Amino acid sequence: MTTPLEDKSPRDGWEVEEIGFSCPERYNASTVLFDNLERGFGERTAVYCDAGDMTYAQLCARAARVGNALIAQGLERGDRVMCLLDDHGDYLAAIFGAIRAGFTPMLINTLSTPDLIRFYLEDSDARVVFCEAAYRERFDAEALAGTAVERIVVATPGATGEESLDAFVSGAAETLDAADTHRDEMAFWMYSSGSTGRPKGVVHLQHDMPYTAEAYAKPLLGLRKDDICFSVPKIFFAYGFGNSVTFPFSVGAASLLMPQAPKPDAIFELVARRRPTRFFALPTLYTALVRHEAAATADFASVDTCISAAEILSEEIFTAWKTRFGHEIVEGLGSTEVLHIYLSNRLEAKKLGSAGRRVPGYAIKLCDRDGAEVPRGEEGIMWVRGDSNAPCYWNRPDKTEETMRDGWIMTGDRFVEDADGFYFFKGRADDLVKVSGQWVYPLEVELTLANHPAVHECCVLAVELPDRRTTLKAFVVPAAGRVGDEALTKELQDFVKGALVPYKYPRIVEYAESLPKTGTGKLDRAQLKARPL
Repeated sequence: MTTPLEDKSPRDGWEVEEIGFSCPERYNASTVLFDNLERGFGERTAVYCDAGDMTYAQLCARAARVGNALIAQGLERGDRVMCLLDDHGDYLAAIFGAIRAGFTPMLINTLSTPDLIRFYLEDSDARVVFCEAAYRERFDAEALAGTAVERIVVATPGATGEESLDAFVSGAAETLDAADTHRDEMAFWMYSSGSTGRPKGVVHLQHDMPYTAEAYAKPLLGLRKDDICFSVPKIFFAYGFGNSVTFPFSVGAASLLMPQAPKPDAIFELVARRRPTRFFALPTLYTALVRHEAAATADFASVDTCISAAEILSEEIFTAWKTRFGHEIVEGLGSTEVLHIYLSNRLEAKKLGSAGRRVPGYAIKLCDRDGAEVPRGEEGIMWVRGDSNAPCYWNRPDKTEETMRDGWIMTGDRFVEDADGFYFFKGRADDLVKVSGQWVYPLEVELTLANHPAVHECCVLAVELPDRRTTLKAFVVPAAGRVGDEALTKELQDFVKGALVPYKYPRIVEYAESLPKTGTGKLDRAQLKARPL
């Protein structure tokens, strides 16, 4: 797809006028990074990372070399480049190098199973793969058979050998003019799970990145060039991508990257040593951090803003965090399809338990199932409109038609808007739920558990914990001869982790001799959901 996609510019121009956003017709998203050279920021630090710090000049040179190497590989305009990478500077070089050369990087969850990786390769026709050395074995002959992949590049910092990134870019020039892309030409993809469990390729366009910076990061966060942004959510998440990439680079600030798993001890140590000023996380992580034994002496003095999104933040954790660290956590809501946050609280205007008010630059409406708007104060399904909205799902016209209509995105989330314009989440219009900030379809987990030989019967439901976070609970009738104990719980959880993406496993498992049924013989899910935790 090398021609511009459907014109996503607002039909009446209200979003553009509201935030003063302007994007030329010919625009390439790599400008978000490379403009910092024009600003004279070449020697400023762009990336702080224990795998290797980078200045803007170094990162742009590395990205240019990647782009030139991709061109030498023979890729054509719009061709996809799969990125299965941890957060470090070379990940950013791969993303911006591909975009600058006119290609389309795909940002893939590093927890993806071999089956999912195979699906991504077939769905996208990706011709080049950038991956970590630790993930290289996932791209074996079986995974690659029949795909369009021509080259595997191991982009782990310090990697050597013919597959290494250094070998791939050897001899490539350190400068590269941006491809002459249209502002509505696709720039990058992320994948989002759907109600069937089959992932959907969310297509984002060249102008979507700067739009989120102008709508949210600059006016609501007030980012400055002296800021250091630390996002615990990873770059392959839309939320993490904005926090670690778009937002700091849009103002010439720095991004603090953490390649390894985000354990509380490691996070506290990194914050104390690297001194970030803006901290982004999920309620699940804020809970783990503030309840960790190291919280009592942790040094968070450098941080002046804490942002939370993707789940509901409990009043208990909000209060505990403020008491310990002196910061009020600012809660918001976004999505992969919109690219970042479109509802947000502010330090000067907030309501605990709400997702906040509309972010300028986005329109919000609540509708019934027939698409008619409901009066304020009544529950409805949220629709969002803004100029960072994805125009389509790749190869999924059915889901595109269902979700994306006349510039609006139907989120599937049920909300109520109060008299002050704050939105309160009431659940999903379907059965999709967010666990640890990621979408999970309980029925998919249920069907997986049912295949385990130790399970006679089961039901998996989303339940709300006392602190208002959502998790998965499995009700299991063990097979004959099996006992519902801690050993079986671990066995079942490991089974789900191995069969699906690991985060989808049920955190709570309750055993029973039988499960309740309705009059028609179906599982009585309502009765199970009503049981106490």
